[in-house]
Amino acid sequence: MSGLLAHTEYITITTKARYAILDITDRVEELREKAVLGDGFILVSTMHITSSIFVNDRESGLYQDIMAWLEDLAPRRTDYKHHLTGEDNADAHLKRMLLGHQVLVPVTTGALDLGPWERVHYGEFDGCRPKRILMKAIGVKA
Repeated sequence: MSGLLAHTEYITITTKARYAILDITDRVEELREKAVLGDGFILVSTMHITSSIFVNDRESGLYQDIMAWLEDLAPRRTDYKHHLTGEDNADAHLKRMLLGHQVLVPVTTGALDLGPWERVHYGEFDGCRPKRILMKAIGVKA
């Protein structure tokens, strides 16, 4: 392996629903391949304060459990102080804080180095409009 690299791309996601979880692992792999990253990391970071990036299993029952858990901890309701600004998405800000806004995905010998069930996910909590995700590959070329 030789040659240090830093390669950045942005993708835009628009969900059809206010709340959604999307598996974006294939998009992360596309970036790794395009960057010819052999060893290093890919930073995946949502650039919006009402969405998240997290690593977990891709399973529809788990997605439902995650959304129910988030709703228990940060329910959608009308009495948040944030809503005094004219917004209606305080719960989305809180849900984002619970799951986080970015992950570092390790890359080893030219492959995403995730566990057998791990996938990279985008969590949307105030959807139906375009939102950007930053993906930055850092490391050495394959």
